[in-house]
Amino acid sequence: MTVAAHSFATRALHAGRSRLAASSRATPIYLTAGFEFDDFDHAANHFGTGEGFGYTRTGNPTVRTVEQQLAALESGADAVLVASGQAAVAVALLTVAGAGDHIVSSTHIYEGTRGLLLDNLSRLGIETTFIDDIGDPDAWRAAIQPNTRALFAESIANARNDILDIAAVSSVGDEFAIPLIVDNTLATPFLLRPLEHGASIVVHSASKFLAGHGSVLGGVIVDNGRFDAEKAGHNAPHLVLPGRGGVASVAARHGGSARIAYAREAVAPRFGTTPSPLNAFLIGQGAETLGLRVERQSRNALEIARWLEAQEGVESVDYAGLESHRDHSLAQRYLSGGHGSIFTFTLHGGLDAARHAIENVEVFTHMTHIGDVRSLVLHPATTSHALRSDAERETLGIRPGTLRVSIGIEDVADLIGDLSRVLAAVPELVVT
Repeated sequence: MTVAAHSFATRALHAGRSRLAASSRATPIYLTAGFEFDDFDHAANHFGTGEGFGYTRTGNPTVRTVEQQLAALESGADAVLVASGQAAVAVALLTVAGAGDHIVSSTHIYEGTRGLLLDNLSRLGIETTFIDDIGDPDAWRAAIQPNTRALFAESIANARNDILDIAAVSSVGDEFAIPLIVDNTLATPFLLRPLEHGASIVVHSASKFLAGHGSVLGGVIVDNGRFDAEKAGHNAPHLVLPGRGGVASVAARHGGSARIAYAREAVAPRFGTTPSPLNAFLIGQGAETLGLRVERQSRNALEIARWLEAQEGVESVDYAGLESHRDHSLAQRYLSGGHGSIFTFTLHGGLDAARHAIENVEVFTHMTHIGDVRSLVLHPATTSHALRSDAERETLGIRPGTLRVSIGIEDVADLIGDLSRVLAAVPELVVT
């Protein structure tokens, strides 16, 4: 019986069904919850081996295309795309650590990640030691315990622009067969690819530079594909021991890609971190112009940072591209093509001066986001770092007059003009 012979309700559902193949130059958007199986054996094979696509929570062609794209940009073996940057950090850490385990982390990390470590993973029996002096390999080495399962840091720290010596820290991890996980959101793979310097795993908030347009949320975990079961198996029993029902171990089935395979099979789908295929498409579209945008943003940021450093109302500028920055030499060693576009500067006049600037900018947008094509500004002490103590904020270089900017692709003269206009009143605020 043809579809045309069925009832109206049935025709409405099935008359448009088609399996015609077409070669789209743009990534096709498979906006579907599930996928039709060819036959009985096809379904059984998918559930038995994981090959192909059955349900978008466990795999989707649009998502897979973008995963391969981002893995290539980071010089990685494979990637898993998830629903947000926070999900990427959580999945990466839960891929390598479990109850009774320990993580060593930089103090200079995103507050959401810090909260995950302190408030959430601690409830699961995963403890964390924080390192203030991330430039000292001995500080990392001294913090490692027998149950340490990961080292974690950001390539460029938010907000003081501390630069991680990736090769040095990853070498410490290698001594103990512990992976270094690097959040590379601020640097982007255009400026820096941590896997090329010894890191094992890279994570991103894809909502930021990778997408670039500020329209979607997403995150990604990229693995180097070099898990060594013989060397590191004692730190990862979940990867080297047989699974439930005597299933071959993850390492036996996936070799060097065991970590990312475990993230894809057992962590991301079970914790429900699946991204929308539409969001994946938009991230992939944005990533195509990543280099063009970051190059322009970095160039703008350097010019603005130099201008700010010369202003009477500015107390200090923390931008790694400036010769005055404590980590400028590290930035020169690791960053290629620019120094990023997110940094802080501190105004004389403290909170009043910061409030004046925030409430009077016109080209800059006041919002909690970074990596947008538009220039953004935020007051960290009362927003992103509000839960930190005064002493902790001081350690991180965040004072009452500190502002964080994320520089976009606007004409740099317009951005400097906007800042010049609002900073003109700062000396008056200091006097009064």
